[in-house]
Amino acid sequence: MKPSKDISRLIEIMAALRAPETGCPWDVEQDFSSIAPYTIEEAYEVADAIARGDLDDLRDELGDLLLQVVYHAQMAEEAGEFAFGDVVQAITTKMIRRHPHVFGDDEARSASMAKGMWEKIKAEEKAEKRNARLARGHDPEDHGKGFLDSVPVALPALTRALKLQEKAARVGFDWSEATPILDKIEEEIGELRQALAKGDTASIKDEFGDMLFAVVNLGRHLKVDSEAALSGTNEKFRSRFHYVEQALEASGNTLEKAALDEMEALWQQAKSAK
Repeated sequence: MKPSKDISRLIEIMAALRAPETGCPWDVEQDFSSIAPYTIEEAYEVADAIARGDLDDLRDELGDLLLQVVYHAQMAEEAGEFAFGDVVQAITTKMIRRHPHVFGDDEARSASMAKGMWEKIKAEEKAEKRNARLARGHDPEDHGKGFLDSVPVALPALTRALKLQEKAARVGFDWSEATPILDKIEEEIGELRQALAKGDTASIKDEFGDMLFAVVNLGRHLKVDSEAALSGTNEKFRSRFHYVEQALEASGNTLEKAALDEMEALWQQAKSAK
């Protein structure tokens, strides 16, 4: 088996890894659920390479993410459901259908400019998917029957909170402005204080979650994406802490040996420097 730029070689490698008798024992015992966390992790590593502007890493991480697609497709093929080619066909069909202004004839190009065309295409796709699920004997509502059930459970919690709030807002379930949400956040903080005073672990978790949900809602009204904002703060914290680490090292000290007061003083320097 030799490396190749042809996707078929990657599919062959995955099939070999999953071969019951001769494959890799670890790969053979995996299933969709056990692989799913790795799929999510690889997507984040792609995003990380992009954020760092490292195109060498991006190439490698895209390969890792592609492997995840091939992995899931291989398991589906083993189950007699679909193969990698079906995945490619599904996405190419969707992209052509959703861009009639690019791939359609003159009439389609003109019609695609009409108001509501995107919604019409999405509705047609949903109807086709529903009929396909019925034909397989599955519940036609693949994400559940509730209005908010189409928001994926596996999204990062902050992102899912935002998506839930955005969808609820479409039917008018929303604050009219940002200011009252600040009051709501203060209310949730008060309830969290009460839970802390009682030492009720379950309530503490619940109230903390309510507070975070309210903060995401505030961000939405302020046109600030909570996930992106927190990512920026995470990087700011990392950078300032690294400043503290370097300053201690320059003075012959270490993070482990430094006193909290000394680290705090350097932290304030880091804030002033950056």
